[in-house]
Amino acid sequence: MKCQNAITRTAVVLGLCGLLVGGCSKKGGEQEAAPNSQIVAHVGDQVITAQEFANELRLLNIPLDKQKDHETVKKVLTEMVTRKYLLEQALTAKLDREPNVLLDILRSREQVLAAAFISRSVSKKLSAISRADIDKYIADNPLRFAGRKLMTVDQITFPFSANTQSMIESIKAASSLDEVDQKLTALGVPHGRSTSALNSSEIPQELLVRMDAQKPDDIFFARSGPNGMFLKIRSAEPRPLEGDAAVNMARQLMQNDLVKAEASMTSVSAGLEARYEGVYSNIMNSKTGDGQNN
Repeated sequence: MKCQNAITRTAVVLGLCGLLVGGCSKKGGEQEAAPNSQIVAHVGDQVITAQEFANELRLLNIPLDKQKDHETVKKVLTEMVTRKYLLEQALTAKLDREPNVLLDILRSREQVLAAAFISRSVSKKLSAISRADIDKYIADNPLRFAGRKLMTVDQITFPFSANTQSMIESIKAASSLDEVDQKLTALGVPHGRSTSALNSSEIPQELLVRMDAQKPDDIFFARSGPNGMFLKIRSAEPRPLEGDAAVNMARQLMQNDLVKAEASMTSVSAGLEARYEGVYSNIMNSKTGDGQNN
């Protein structure tokens, strides 16, 4: 019975994926029927429309003054043509009928729609922010604006993972980057050492406060994308951010905060709606660390 249910669920998922791909194929046909004035290029049975090209420029963040630049147009269209060619080859090979490919397409659709929903929600909240709200944000975050600093730092960067997380606490007690370097080398963790410039507007608030209260020999740890970093400040000089530049930076930082808050609230709401089955119910409803060996 359980096996039959699993097969049924798989069939439903693949059926949904089939509908999704069918919808995409239909849209491809509609593009074929588009007026020639709206078609930028033909690639086999595929076409690139003016709307697709404009959207590609948007996704690549190409500035308006560069969108008619011949070299830029050539580069973007070459990449799109290659993608359409590979699409045609994949369809000819019937890869769109493979279960894993269908599931990947469904996942991509979910990610795009989820990002669009959060973006729309954030845009509505951002449009409601007044100049008074921005001025208050600037006043409440002096280290990012009037008290902004440009810092020269020595840093050691390494790939952050579950394996490296466990050893970070012991390395945090190091009194110098030389000691950090030695410990990472002894542990066999690949890393690189360099000098860079940071301004305090780009540093997470929690780390910024700690840095502002630093002692001369303090070593700081921070995350940067997939990497971990140990930092030591070599020098700092005042670089206040004021006027329109401060307003623009404040709006960007407030938008970032809204995205994080929206993602956090969405995660909570999703968790409340979720109902897990079988062993996954035990895993998801247990406290962290419980049942790991069960």
